[in-house]
Amino acid sequence: MTDRVFNFSPGPATLPLEVLEKVGKDVVNFQSTGIGLIEISHRSKEFMAVASEAESLLRELLHIPENYKVLFLQGGASSQFFMVPMNLLGKGKKATYLNTGTWAKKSIKEAKLFGDIDVAFSSEDTTFNRVPKDSEYQVADDSEYLYYVSNNTIYGTEFLETPVSEKMLVCDMSSDILSRPVDVKKYGVIFAGAQKNLGPAGVTIVIIREDLLKRTPEGTPTMLSYSTHADKDSMFNTPPCFPIYVVSEVLKWLKKLGGVEAIAKINREKAQLLYTAIDAGSYYRGHAEKESRSLMNISFNLPTAELEAKFIAEANKIGLCGLKGHRSIGGCRASVYNAFPKAGVVKLVTFMQDFEAANPA
Repeated sequence: MTDRVFNFSPGPATLPLEVLEKVGKDVVNFQSTGIGLIEISHRSKEFMAVASEAESLLRELLHIPENYKVLFLQGGASSQFFMVPMNLLGKGKKATYLNTGTWAKKSIKEAKLFGDIDVAFSSEDTTFNRVPKDSEYQVADDSEYLYYVSNNTIYGTEFLETPVSEKMLVCDMSSDILSRPVDVKKYGVIFAGAQKNLGPAGVTIVIIREDLLKRTPEGTPTMLSYSTHADKDSMFNTPPCFPIYVVSEVLKWLKKLGGVEAIAKINREKAQLLYTAIDAGSYYRGHAEKESRSLMNISFNLPTAELEAKFIAEANKIGLCGLKGHRSIGGCRASVYNAFPKAGVVKLVTFMQDFEAANPA
């Protein structure tokens, strides 16, 4: 297709074109059943096969051990901000959190409703421009877990290495899941909204170690208990069928590409192209410290707000869309998730060079 633009949006984000084309056909007539994908029963053998394949592919691509459950839930990743502490904490129990951005801050607020929360690190005083080194925080001996957000979409920072801790890790991987290998065995819970690297908004993936399902305190609402959904294979109520189906198709695409290891190499190449352009002079300034730079979301500024507005407007005219930075820090942001093509990054770098030459500070 020649009428598609390069979509740098932070989410919902770019999906593989071949997936979109297949989904478009199945929405009208799913697997020649004569029924559209979004009309088909979640109890039908056709959809049950879709859900099973989605879980199987996710397990294969992330090397998820057998003693972990994979759940497909609704409510967005934001619902996990309270579901995690609701299920894992309780009166007198403590957890340690790292505050590295907006989503971490929101999760801390929710967690305080359910336990004693120790915020062991915060970069808020420097506008969340970095993530901590392991030496910069301590995890309390009586903490049940260490919680962190692996990639911070707004500020363009990312934990490029897994935090070191003797405690169980809980991680919000909403914006970098499947972008690089991860050792699932180090985690008690991993969760991620689908709308960055996995599919459309509407389904949240939760990967939880089975023994943790027994920790849920009595009195937890049925729908907010992980065990409710684990016991019914995410079919306790009608699941988000359409997003699960798209996730399955995206996972097939990723497997065909070579899996997580292959996409990680591509992601490093895309990000390096853009960071090299930013570092080439003083005209563009990256928001994140170099040691904390995200491979998914690249936030940067120009010399003035006026130039930034002009940059975004002119980029949009040539099909480089979604580059406006988050309102909390302004500037520009290029989100280059798994499905974002390298050709779009090349075009953006060329535009950056041309724009600087035509608009000296």
